[in-house]
Amino acid sequence: MLSEIKSIPVHAKYFLENSNSYSLPLKVPYIGMGSSYFSSLAFKYMGVDIYPELASEFFNYVHTGKKLKNGVLLSQSGKSSEVLWCTSCFNKYTAISNDVNSPLCKSAGIDNVISLLADEEKFSSSKSYINTLLALFKGFGFDIQKPVELLTNNFATYDQQGKALADVIFERLQSGNVRGIYITGSGPNVATAMQAGLIMSEMTKLNFHGLPMAQYDHGPKETAKDSIVIQILSRGKSYDRSVRLAEVIRSAGATVLTVEEPQATENESILNNIVPFNFMGYYLSQLLNVYDTFVVGGKITEVSE
Repeated sequence: MLSEIKSIPVHAKYFLENSNSYSLPLKVPYIGMGSSYFSSLAFKYMGVDIYPELASEFFNYVHTGKKLKNGVLLSQSGKSSEVLWCTSCFNKYTAISNDVNSPLCKSAGIDNVISLLADEEKFSSSKSYINTLLALFKGFGFDIQKPVELLTNNFATYDQQGKALADVIFERLQSGNVRGIYITGSGPNVATAMQAGLIMSEMTKLNFHGLPMAQYDHGPKETAKDSIVIQILSRGKSYDRSVRLAEVIRSAGATVLTVEEPQATENESILNNIVPFNFMGYYLSQLLNVYDTFVVGGKITEVSE
């Protein structure tokens, strides 16, 4: 697990140097589950004109049965059942996957395949999530050279931050009752909060709840006493509100921690802010003596319709 996390900069730079030239369509559905869904959601909140959809709900509740002209289907494994169902919803689609030989990349209707070039991944999504973000950044015409350099240059700091956060949370867990653990973010970092909640839950077997900061402010803050709240911060429109909310919930008895990359723009910070959580998940799982990532299910979710 630690080896996969530490290889994030290597595979990010490899994608930057070796991915083919391409562009991604606008005003079409971007279909995924889990990490793949969160990645496209980040770009919606950057103002990119796309329609992120959960594959399961899109297939069962949104799609009317008439084939749409075009779409983008994201699955790091290329084998997630719900995403595969959605291949039948489009006349043609672009596949974004880490496995170009997967069913997603070989189904009828495939128009273009974008490889994540992240190599095999056995544990919670780390390098493949970063490369999915890079694939979207590139496809929407963003310059990603400097963001990847920042990720590489500050990577050791994210390791230290993750370990420090794990130590604080472990000590807090050992000291008594913890009523909830929340991870909050705003704008594109809503996706970061959701991704962090997913991987932290997978890796530690504790319930980490990732959600928008404003949504937390609309009710869940009432659980602040004896809770842990990790705020993902970036210098954007919601920054001041996040700081004020931290003061309120800290006064109400919450342990408030923060993750922030001050050198990154708000949009680009999604590449940086997730990495401390990868490290935190690893170090906290070690402190908790949790060594198996997937116990109840596997890394790839395969279900029947």
